[in-house]
Amino acid sequence: MKIGITADHRGYNLKEKLIKYLEKKGHETIDYGTNSTESVDYPDFAFKLGEEYINKSFDYGIAICGNGIGISIACNKVKGIRCAKVDNDKEARSAREHNDANIIAIGTDKNIFEVKDIVDAFLSFPFSGEERHIRRIKKIEEYEKK
Repeated sequence: MKIGITADHRGYNLKEKLIKYLEKKGHETIDYGTNSTESVDYPDFAFKLGEEYINKSFDYGIAICGNGIGISIACNKVKGIRCAKVDNDKEARSAREHNDANIIAIGTDKNIFEVKDIVDAFLSFPFSGEERHIRRIKKIEEYEKK
C-alpha cells in the first residue's frame, strides 16, 4: 500500500519513526514534509497532503501535528478529503469502517506503540459499505458541492 504522510514541526520526530515502521511493514511512503523541527505552518502541509490524495498519488494519508486538531481541520478544507482526528485504534477503525476516511490525523501526545496500533487499525479495516454509511457520506459530499 502507498501511504502519504506529513507533519508540522511538532510532529516531525513521530513522522520519521512512523515512516520507518510503515516501510518495515512493506508499505511505500511518500513524505510531504516537514523535514525538521523548525517551526512551520501546518496548513501548508495539510493542503499538500489532501491535494496529492485527490490526485491519486497514494492510497491513504497520515497527518501529524501537536494535537492533531489543526492539521485535521486544514486537511478537511480540501474538497474530497475525509480526515478523521483519531486518538486510539477503535476510532481509527471506525473512521475507515463508518466514514470511509482517507486521511487520519494524529497528535504527538502518543507514544510510538499507540501510534502503530492506530495506523495498523486504519490501514487494516475497509469501509463497511453499509447503506446507512453510504447515505451519510453522500450527504457530506452533496453539502460540500454547495
